Amino acid sequence: MTGTERITIRLPTVKVEALQSMVDQGLYSNISDAIRQAIDDMLYDSDSPENIRKVTVELPSTRVIELESLVKDGDSVSLDDAIRNAVREYTRVRAQMPLPEME
Repeated sequence: MTGTERITIRLPTVKVEALQSMVDQGLYSNISDAIRQAIDDMLYDSDSPENIRKVTVELPSTRVIELESLVKDGDSVSLDDAIRNAVREYTRVRAQMPLPEME
């Protein structure tokens, strides 16, 4: 691992409580890890090629389970891949649909 530096930030109590809630849910081992992940995501987004845009979606748990089953069955290599495939197929089908006539 390369060298590290310590920084200090001030956050509103409500944000600290939200971060602690994520830790309590087991999403992160501690608040520092949650903040590191957010920074990694921000840096990744800013370094992405111009033709790629990261989109975050919220899905009902039943849809996530369906996508996870595609991964388990070997139809996709990851949950991200399953989502990309689903979006690709949806847009392919929608692009082939005739446009409604305008008056």
